[in-house]
Amino acid sequence: MSILTIKPEESCEYDLISLGEIMLRFDPGEGRIHTARHFNVWEGGGEYNVARGLRRCFDMRTAVVTAFADNEIGRLIEDFILQGGVDTCFIKWVPFDGIGRAARNGLNFTERGFGVRGALGVYDRGYTAVSQLKKGDIDWEAIFGNRGARWFHTGGIFAALSESTPEVIVEAMTSARKNGTVISYDLNYRPSLWKSIGGKEMAQKVNRNLAPYVDVMIGNEEDFAACLGFEAEGVDESLSSLDVSSYKRMIEKVVAEFPNLKVTATTLRTVKTATINDWGAICWAGGRFYEATPRENLEIMDRIGGGDSFASGLIYGFLTTGDPEKAVNYGAAHGALAMTTPGDTTMARLHEVEKLMAERGARVDR
Repeated sequence: MSILTIKPEESCEYDLISLGEIMLRFDPGEGRIHTARHFNVWEGGGEYNVARGLRRCFDMRTAVVTAFADNEIGRLIEDFILQGGVDTCFIKWVPFDGIGRAARNGLNFTERGFGVRGALGVYDRGYTAVSQLKKGDIDWEAIFGNRGARWFHTGGIFAALSESTPEVIVEAMTSARKNGTVISYDLNYRPSLWKSIGGKEMAQKVNRNLAPYVDVMIGNEEDFAACLGFEAEGVDESLSSLDVSSYKRMIEKVVAEFPNLKVTATTLRTVKTATINDWGAICWAGGRFYEATPRENLEIMDRIGGGDSFASGLIYGFLTTGDPEKAVNYGAAHGALAMTTPGDTTMARLHEVEKLMAERGARVDR
């Protein structure tokens, strides 16, 4: 019997729909933000990256629900989304007042880090159009009831944007559940987003209210501790793929309190330097734990979006095989490949993911 009840492909217009903010990322390349004279520009956002990864790497049908101020910056982000193949028909366009007093589009300045210098991100996302979404702004029944989606994905980044965004999530999840859509949620704890609105206490209040709606919960040890109040005993900073017993005990407590959870999953990362990490992943499903093949001393170009690419690979595995072991290995391999290229979004192809899963190495393909 399958762990997740997933609607057949032919019954839905979309394989996945995501809800979240999409920002314009300014990347100084090998340099620093505070000394940059030129930036590469990308689009990115925790929830969106999953939809884009499923579309571009795994050739699945995806759409995004978000909102933009209707100006040239918003249209630039839209153009990036269109290049990624993600359906934009559910974007809510908000009139631009000429200066951004009422609504604006989010910017994200991120440098990659190198060696002993860690990655650094600076948000400029206050009063964005998507943060002002409210209940009733989106016709969720038209999306999940009429057009249909096999999977719905959102997360803790969108939940932290304003007082109204968690209410939008509840509204979306209620409709998704009513229409038989699998719901995944990435806790994705970001201290900078919560610190001015109540910190960890508010993060736990919001996320514990959302958890009963979720089928698949994604998050690392810090996420579960900060967002749900569960601690992994005996772990200082990051979890090694070789020592996950404390994480397993924590997950057993999580699923005991939230029995609606059918799957939980996380990456396992030991940070040696900004460019050398040990990398793995683990998935709990149906009362068992499944671990991906660990990769020691993984070389990283840009770690931003690695967790989102893990999530998209995991979801692809469940959508196509229903097998937790295959799903967690799709996720770990895709996340590893995504961190070998710049930008938030994946540049990997399915055959590359499956080649890495088969451990055929990085020899030249001719």
